Amino acid sequence: MKITEDQIASFSYTDFHVSSLDLLRERFSKQNIDFEHVIHKIQAFQIAIPSAALGNGRASNKRSRTGGGPRNLNEKLEDIGLLQQLTCKTNSVSVYIPWDLPEDYMEVKDLAKELNLDFDTMNSTSSQDKNQKEYAKLGSLGNPNKTIREEAIAHNEDVINIGEKLGSKGLTVWMADGSNFPGQSNFRSSLNWTEESLREIYEFMPSDWGMMLEYKPYEPNCYHTVVPDWGTSSMLAKRLGSRAKVLVDLGNHLPKTNIEQIVATLMYQNLLAGFHFNDSKYGDDDLNPSSIKPYQLFLIFCELISGDQDEAQAWDNISWMIDASYNTQDPLVDLIQALESIAIAYAKALLVDRKKLHECQQNGEGSLAQEILQMAYLTDVRPLVCEARVMAGGAAEPLEAYRILMIRNKLVHERGRKSYNSIF
Repeated sequence: MKITEDQIASFSYTDFHVSSLDLLRERFSKQNIDFEHVIHKIQAFQIAIPSAALGNGRASNKRSRTGGGPRNLNEKLEDIGLLQQLTCKTNSVSVYIPWDLPEDYMEVKDLAKELNLDFDTMNSTSSQDKNQKEYAKLGSLGNPNKTIREEAIAHNEDVINIGEKLGSKGLTVWMADGSNFPGQSNFRSSLNWTEESLREIYEFMPSDWGMMLEYKPYEPNCYHTVVPDWGTSSMLAKRLGSRAKVLVDLGNHLPKTNIEQIVATLMYQNLLAGFHFNDSKYGDDDLNPSSIKPYQLFLIFCELISGDQDEAQAWDNISWMIDASYNTQDPLVDLIQALESIAIAYAKALLVDRKKLHECQQNGEGSLAQEILQMAYLTDVRPLVCEARVMAGGAAEPLEAYRILMIRNKLVHERGRKSYNSIF
């Protein structure tokens, strides 16, 4: 289904929105902030949607299904097209293989073009391909068995070939390799085999492609993970070459980790590849971005903006993608909320008085620096985000539009109440 322009236009902003925007202009007038420039920056910031996020149908949990779920990649593209119409915040899809193998490449590409969507970085999920039972024992790219490693390498090469056909320009690699008991694996050998495997994949990539190396401290293995942190990931990236960089998944860190410092350190080395936006309460990494640690997300964006302005690493060289799993809620509702939360955190960071903050940093004035950050963080920037969205052609209130237009009901009518896409 598609939403008409008239339907979108019917959800325009109110007089209250206009007055709220004027109040923001007045409040920040002394900082000489160009609000039109800020709104343009918010409007230009686009976040890719993972194909894996559109299905919420676990085979073991039928009660969680909302109905009307996409049954294949084409229908997932249609759902992302709906998100783009409502939010104007996502213009691309990140495809997960083997979960979302295209059936007809030309049909998929034509549909994406019709929906004004591009194909972002491809994701190779080695732990979920046909050899997952073997990988669960001793890993994939770091497996002691050369035959298993070669099969895992071939899987990544297949993903690259698929990505070339779709028009993608990058590969995200995450491995579930590790061990559950002391002595089960040789740490150095596993790391060496992983590096050798990654090098083969890196050399197989087209010359205009980039490789993003993800890391995770634990899960599914609870004793050791081959690539457990940003340091190991950045070491591998440096050894592979300039087209390999580090992907930061916000949920994949141990408690109390200073993620914004990691971001700054990676930018300092021009090693930041991109982000998987999500959040974490305990050991999970599938919660909505900013749902648990909104201030942390704001501080991360502060570092990203600062690094771009200081020419440590260009903003345009960083990839952005949501990486959360919605197995109990309507995925489209949660994705709209996620896109809004990310945009709000970014907008707040744009309002920081960087000149004053720099002066405080030079003089070590911690309390005043904190006040500067708090002034931006505690500001209700929803009028700015709304203005950017409406100017781009989206709905003033996407969730309101989604519910009033009864989009989920229409999807259920088109696809059936039992329609779902099981990925786990």
